[in-house]
Amino acid sequence: MDRPLPAPGGFPIVGIVGGGQLARMCAGPAVELGITLSVLAESTQAAAAFAIPSAPVGAADDLEAVRAFARDCDVVTFDHEQVPQDVLAALVAEGVTVHPSPEALVHAQDKLVMRNRLSQMGIPCPAWAQVDDVAALRAFGEAHGWPVVLKTPRGGYDGKGVRVVRTAEDAADWFAHGEPLLAEESVDFVRELAVLVTRSPSGQASVWPIVHTVQTDGICTSVVAPAADLDEELAGELAATGLRIAGELGVTGVMAVEVFELAAGDGAAYVVNELAMRPHNSGHWTQDGSVTSQFEQHLRAVLDLPLGAVTPRSPWTVMTNVLGGDPERHGQLYPTYKHLMARDPALRIHLYGKSVRPGRKIGHVNTYGTDLAEVTARGRHAADYLQGVIDE
Repeated sequence: MDRPLPAPGGFPIVGIVGGGQLARMCAGPAVELGITLSVLAESTQAAAAFAIPSAPVGAADDLEAVRAFARDCDVVTFDHEQVPQDVLAALVAEGVTVHPSPEALVHAQDKLVMRNRLSQMGIPCPAWAQVDDVAALRAFGEAHGWPVVLKTPRGGYDGKGVRVVRTAEDAADWFAHGEPLLAEESVDFVRELAVLVTRSPSGQASVWPIVHTVQTDGICTSVVAPAADLDEELAGELAATGLRIAGELGVTGVMAVEVFELAAGDGAAYVVNELAMRPHNSGHWTQDGSVTSQFEQHLRAVLDLPLGAVTPRSPWTVMTNVLGGDPERHGQLYPTYKHLMARDPALRIHLYGKSVRPGRKIGHVNTYGTDLAEVTARGRHAADYLQGVIDE
């Protein structure tokens, strides 16, 4: 079915541009709320297309496809940030309700815009500069020390679009494209944290407990909720910072603020790394660990419904990402269920409907309980079994 059919009772149609796993995971909460979802999917094989009946095919940068899709929706939101600003502007000009707005979303689309605005707000950030050539990068490195973290302002995720360089010449190939780059000092941090907030058009806001995100080779492999041994004063400051950013940027929906926690005595206790304005990997634990998941909360926010409680359901919840293994040996995931469900009846498995490729995020598992070490071990076992790292 390409055209969405509204549910009886006056419930709205929410359109999501992008048919990835984030849109897919909104399907359950939407059904429970009585809301109709429609997704503009990149292909018939997109993750959300398997779960949401209304899934017309179209690219996020195809203005006419997005326009036609939006005509059937009461509000439009996004599975990812890669929707061009001219497309967003055209929707707004035609009276489409778009959340988050183009003015807010640009801060998650362009890292240079984000860095400039956060610095103006006085939010702690790494030392940074826009660099347009090798000479500018060399000057930045000499001023702030090597190595330097170099980023493409747009399009990077999961470690893509990020390079650690030890000399300016290491980035010569990137400068050959003629686009400005973002140079940042290399931060010696203790751990990575994430602040997940939600804000509605009427200004209501909520924030989940601060979490610890564990990265491996630039990919988030697990999330611990709440972050263990986090100073209460710092936790409060981080929550206030996330809410302030959401308010001053006019964000609607879920936003993740990725943070580096610094060692005591380094001056600032943290610096902000990046922003994401959508349901985020750092919030997948909320599906089973919070009274209201980030996916339901996002739907509530874009419809300006009262936000749900974000109280944790358990002392500890750990989200462990499932990465793809060898598709020939471990491409069939369903047969793994019998072992995992029998071994751990409390395990919560969430797969994305994606084909298996080595290193690709194909799902996650949530575990919860009162003993963090035990909860962590259960999640690691399940993810490794699904990937084919272990066979028992």
